[in-house]
Amino acid sequence: MQVPATFEYQRADSVPHALELLERYGPEARVVAGGHSLIPMMKLRLAQPEALIDINGLAGELGRIAVEGDELAIGAMVRHTELLESDTATGLFPIFQDAERVIADPIVRNRGTVGGSLCQGDPSEDLAAVFAALRATAVIQGPGGVRTVPVRRFHQGPYETAVAPNELLIQLRVPVAAGTGSAYEKVERRVGDWPVAAAGAVLRIEGGTIAQAGIGLTAVGAPHFCAPEAETYLEGRAPGEEAFAEAGRIAAEGCEPHADQRGPADYKRHLAAELTRRALVRAAGRS
Repeated sequence: MQVPATFEYQRADSVPHALELLERYGPEARVVAGGHSLIPMMKLRLAQPEALIDINGLAGELGRIAVEGDELAIGAMVRHTELLESDTATGLFPIFQDAERVIADPIVRNRGTVGGSLCQGDPSEDLAAVFAALRATAVIQGPGGVRTVPVRRFHQGPYETAVAPNELLIQLRVPVAAGTGSAYEKVERRVGDWPVAAAGAVLRIEGGTIAQAGIGLTAVGAPHFCAPEAETYLEGRAPGEEAFAEAGRIAAEGCEPHADQRGPADYKRHLAAELTRRALVRAAGRS
């Protein structure tokens, strides 16, 4: 029988209250929102927090999706289903719909949160690649106030993020620009499974050339979930099959996939190249 170890439970009623509880209980406290990653780990006793701080009551503060100036703001408590069904988010960036529709299943999407997915820090996380491709910024709040971290520096290693034990991720901000297209491609063993490999692409095209490119990769050992060398190669070039195929090749070269139950390393590297190419083609068609 899977039974978690004993823990204290507190329900936060505001962001300042949540931060106060994190300070009170110290580094062995954990925040719970959707709980689809944390609770199974607790049941297996792979995680044994001394206290759980429930932030489900903060959806009013942290559950908004809105355009603010030249950025799309997505609260950390936005549920996957809410992002999938947001005309505001998916209208600007179809990559959100592409990715969210292949994350887990409706039960998980109804409860799991955007912030929880990023803070889990799993090397195969879909949204980490999406936000890396979008060059998003993470907004983090702690006792010292609010600070920002580029998503490409948010993940510091497997299951390690820039969020300190006494801080909360409160929002993701995505720059909005005209002429931008985006797409996400994923290969999985079963519907709703973690990816064998996946790639996201964001292209801003001006005057027939690529002004900016964003490529996100997951499950293939891409540092910080992105492919900067492939992005640099694309910028200033005309969009086209040849350029996209070469960018895929460059992106795959920068990956260090590991063989596991989902496939051998060479297969994953091949997928990184091919899925990058496909995502770029679809992104260009949407710009």
